[in-house]
This record gives sequence, structure tokens and C-alpha cells, in this order.
Amino acid sequence: MVNLAALVDHAGEDDCSTCRAQEIAASILVPAVAAWEATQSLPRFSLALQGAAGLIGMMLEDGLDRHDVEEAFARALDDIEQQIAEDKALGGPPQGTA
Repeated sequence: MVNLAALVDHAGEDDCSTCRAQEIAASILVPAVAAWEATQSLPRFSLALQGAAGLIGMMLEDGLDRHDVEEAFARALDDIEQQIAEDKALGGPPQGTA
């Protein structure tokens, strides 16, 4: 069984898998999804929303409890909101990830 807490908890180490996953998502997945939406004439965030739901659906199909998934997703969103607030306080996200 997948330990969802381990997927959202930061290890506080240089080799934190949560930090690496966030970095890959921000630098590769997010820009790619935005580009796909634009080139396919899809409404903004439509592919992002449906893609996220589809990926979460895979977790449910794999037998993970919906409540546990929602809780982990909420923690991930809290982390993202905190990062957005920090970026705004510092004048925006790092160059190359905007």
C-alpha cells in the first residue's frame, strides 16, 4: 500500500523526494499542460483539472481510500499556497518557472 503522507511530507534533506516531485511538476508538467491547452484550443485549466482528476482516479482505482487521498491532496495544496505566498513576498517565482 502507498504511504500518502510520505508523498507530501518534506524530508528536510537535500534529497527530498517531495521537493523533487514538486520541482518536476513545476518545471515540466505545468508548462507542458499549459502549452497543450493552448495548442488544442482548450479552455485554460481544463486539461490541468481533468488530468489531476484522472491521476487521482488512478490512485482510487489502485485501492487508496478517497478520504486519505483528499487529505493528502489538501496538504499538497496547502504547501503550494504557502510557496505562492512566499514567492509573492520575494517578488515572484524563480526565473524560468513562471
